[in-house]
Amino acid sequence: MYLLINLVGILVLLGLSYLLSFNKREIALKPIIILFVLQLATTWFMLSTDIGGQVITWISDFFLWLIDSSMSGVNFVFGDFAPLDGSVYTFFMNVLMPIIFVVVFFDILTHFGILPALINAVGWAFSKIAKTPRFESFYSIQVMFLGNNEALAVTRTQLNKMSDKRLLTVAMISMSCVSAPMLSSYLQLLDAKYVLTAIPLNAIGALIITSIINPYRVTAEEDIVYTPSKEEKGNFFDMISKSMMTGGKLALIIAVMLIGFVSLITAINTILGLFHDQLTLQNIFGVVFSPISFLMGVDFSQIFTVGQLMGEKIVLNEFVAMTSLSEFMSSLTPHTEAVISTFLVSFCNFTTIGIILGSMQALFGDVRAKFISKYTWLLLASGILVSSLTAMVVGLFVW
Repeated sequence: MYLLINLVGILVLLGLSYLLSFNKREIALKPIIILFVLQLATTWFMLSTDIGGQVITWISDFFLWLIDSSMSGVNFVFGDFAPLDGSVYTFFMNVLMPIIFVVVFFDILTHFGILPALINAVGWAFSKIAKTPRFESFYSIQVMFLGNNEALAVTRTQLNKMSDKRLLTVAMISMSCVSAPMLSSYLQLLDAKYVLTAIPLNAIGALIITSIINPYRVTAEEDIVYTPSKEEKGNFFDMISKSMMTGGKLALIIAVMLIGFVSLITAINTILGLFHDQLTLQNIFGVVFSPISFLMGVDFSQIFTVGQLMGEKIVLNEFVAMTSLSEFMSSLTPHTEAVISTFLVSFCNFTTIGIILGSMQALFGDVRAKFISKYTWLLLASGILVSSLTAMVVGLFVW
């Protein structure tokens, strides 16, 4: 029965996307079908084959090596507060501080063209297989590695020449991204196989949902991808210095947001508790998001818990939800752990909307930013639909 509910949930998500569509007659079914089959094939490969399992192990080991390398620097500065033997664990030292080196590492790969070459290769294959516009296909791959701010900045020259309709699609895709430096943190909080499966599924799912909600045709002249010139790369050592500062700022921003959000939740729950001892922000989230949780096919006894975690992720951020998930993990069924873990792996939350709108204004001016801001609700809706679709597809393979 739960499997049937999971299947119905996927149909409901696609139906909701269809209802939100700007131009139902323009929806091209063939690319959507190809993309959905690609999602199923990717999930099967990652979760049900020995080769997929080995790929997950290799990538996970690579990021663990990055974290170990990072901790040598953290230990040098903080000493006994961050011992190399792992005898003392704190979220700030062990999860946030390693971000500094991971950002630098991936910026080096970008500077020497290694990461862009990988993105271009995957994006080219993606567009050929899925029959989707080249730029949108490349962009969905870029945000898998670079995150929304960086991907928007890298492609700003081409985006400036695009129609507002295509810019809106890019904004919606940006809601479902992560960034490579954040993977090191996610892999310390969630099972690696769910983190590494969710990332490509989000890229594919973002194209599915945006192709339904905002369909359009792209001419051969428009179907191009901009490549940055060598002059735009800048000086190597200058890049490293800026990258370290960026990583440090990112770690501190996440720390500040977590302190603020967790404290805010505690304060709000204290106030709500004056009216009823069971009235908490998490319980409100549980009620609001339980319908989606139900459609994921989770055990009836865990629908409310999953709804709570979904609400924390969307209203607050994924780190708050991931730390909350660790408290429930041992009591969850394998299917429930799979769907909620994959749902959490994206930047889809209210804060990301503000980041995207701010980036749009800085890069493309007030007029285009105002156009995107009219569809703020659609950015959030598309992000939730993509994360839910990823969770439900993964859920088909884990019971």
